[in-house]
Order: sequence, then C-alpha cells, then structure tokens
Amino acid sequence: MSEFRSSRRDLAKGLAFLGLAASAPAAMAQGASAPAAIDAAVRAAHAKYRGLNEGKNADYIPALAKVPSNYFGIALTTPQGQTASVGDIEPKFSIQSICKVFTMALVMQESGDRVIEESVGVDATGQVFNSINAVEQYRGKEMNPFVNPGAIATMGNVKGASADEVWKKVLGIHSDFAGRQLDIDQEVYKSESDTNQRNRAISMLMSAYERFKGDPAQAVDLYTRACSIAVNAKDLGVMAATLANGGKNPITRKQVIENRHVAGILAVMATAGMYDDSGKWLFHTGLPAKSGVGGGLIAVSPGKFGIGTFSPPLDAAGNSVRGQRAITEISNALDGNPYSVRPV
Repeated sequence: MSEFRSSRRDLAKGLAFLGLAASAPAAMAQGASAPAAIDAAVRAAHAKYRGLNEGKNADYIPALAKVPSNYFGIALTTPQGQTASVGDIEPKFSIQSICKVFTMALVMQESGDRVIEESVGVDATGQVFNSINAVEQYRGKEMNPFVNPGAIATMGNVKGASADEVWKKVLGIHSDFAGRQLDIDQEVYKSESDTNQRNRAISMLMSAYERFKGDPAQAVDLYTRACSIAVNAKDLGVMAATLANGGKNPITRKQVIENRHVAGILAVMATAGMYDDSGKWLFHTGLPAKSGVGGGLIAVSPGKFGIGTFSPPLDAAGNSVRGQRAITEISNALDGNPYSVRPV
C-alpha cells in the first residue's frame, strides 16, 4: 500500500526534523501529524507485526488475563508535539510496572536524585523483579526503582502527611506526563489487591531494613494503586516523549520535572527497564525503555521521539512481544539508537 512507502527524501526530511528537538518553536505543530517518513515507519511496523501470535497475557493477576490479546496499538510523539499512531490506540489498560518510572521521577523532583540512589539504589539486581533473596542479600539496598522491592520503597519515599496526599501527588505526576487527567482501573486494582501477598511481605522487609519511613501497608497499597492507573497507547507515547523532551510535555508544554533529573531516569530505564532481558534490549536497540505486564511498553530516543505501544501477549521475561518488535523496527528506520554514532 502506498501509505507504507516513503522515499529516501521523505526519510531524510523526517530525520532532519527529529534533529531539531532542541530548537523548534513551541507552536510548531502541537498535536499535529508527524512527517511522512515517521508516519510510514510506524504504520509499516504495525502492519508487519499485527499478525504475530507469540506470547500470552499475564494471568497471575486475573483481570489481565481477560484483556483481548489481539489488541495492538502504537503511538509515537516527537518533542515538537507531532504524533504518528496506528491500531488500537484508544483502549485503556493498566499501566502496571511502567508507573515505576514516574513515581521515581516524583521522588527525584521532590527530594533529589541522591534519595533514590541512597535509599533504593540504581543497580540491576541480577535476580527476578519480585525477588526476596535480593532484598536479604543487601539488606534492601543495591536495588533499583524498577524491581518491586525498590518500587515499593520509592513509593514509601513520596512526601505526604496522609495516604490521600501521597496518592494525589502520584496520580498528578502521571497525569502531567500524559497531558490529561488519569484515573484507576478499579477492577484491576481489586484484582491486584486480592493477590499481592508477596508484595506485602516485600514491603514489610524493606521497611524493616529502613529503606523508607512510614507504614509499609500504605506503601504497598499505594504502589498497587499506581500499577492500576488506566492509560492508552496515546498516553504512553506522550509520557515517553516528555522524557525524550527533557521533562517537558510536548503537547501541554508543561515542564513536568526538571531537566536535570531526566538523564538518571533514562539510565535506570536502560539498565533495568525490561526485566531480565534489559541487557538484550539495550544491546539491540540502545533505547531506554520500561514495560508493564498489562501489555504496555514505552521507549525513549532522547531528543528525537518517545513511543508507547499496547499489546497484551508477553514473552517469558514479561515484555510485550509485538511492542518490542515494532519499536525495534521503528527505531531502526528512524535512526533512534543513541549509541549508533557515525564517524566524522
């Protein structure tokens, strides 16, 4: 189909446009369509992988098993606010572990980067995302905010006199990144709350090792709420693009977090964002990314674009199969790998 074709000239124009992220005026094209080469890359990736039937929905949270496995949406947003999207970009789903990125951002904005480094850690644990052995090995340190113990401790470090005050901040920063008011998927929240015994134990253990102050039961409940925030692929694309744009939402133009925090967030995404396959993902794409077992996936090409995808079937590591393939394809087409440097 002609809509999937792009000439070398179109591609060159699209790549040149992406290189203007630091200097393009705010009014350039907020919410407008992306250049033809970018749109073509997004559509081509969707067409190539929409029939892929590998992987399966997460089923340890009952509500996730019921999501239609054929859903597949892709949304890319540039720092200039231009968008390219295709497929199932409107259906809402629970953000799951992708929320860890934005709770981390909140703590860094409130209390500085050192709080994350010193209370939680920024190292890959080398163990599964919900490992209790990893907690015991280093007495709750040498973690990162993207494994469950680190994520719960990160939530415990959000400032607030009450659970409601903390939750307002957590939901608020997610909404600011998305550029619209978000809310909880109550069915998923109940489903997770009924089955999160292991996370409750992890929260108690992290509290015992003094990785956060306050009530461990409150911390794990707030973490469960955050995982249940309902988003769609378009939201994820804008959230990723806000990171690609130095913490400034490219649609609303709001500076959500200070630019100085973004590099650290992207670094942890690069080393720990894709569960046990984080190294493989970084090797093949170079993109900081974060997945969620609800089928969502975000990836960031700093200064160029952010991508959000939604496709529920997961691989053995817990990452969306179609999402990974599509993002890799799009990034290769648009020269998104920040480590890919041409000699001069």
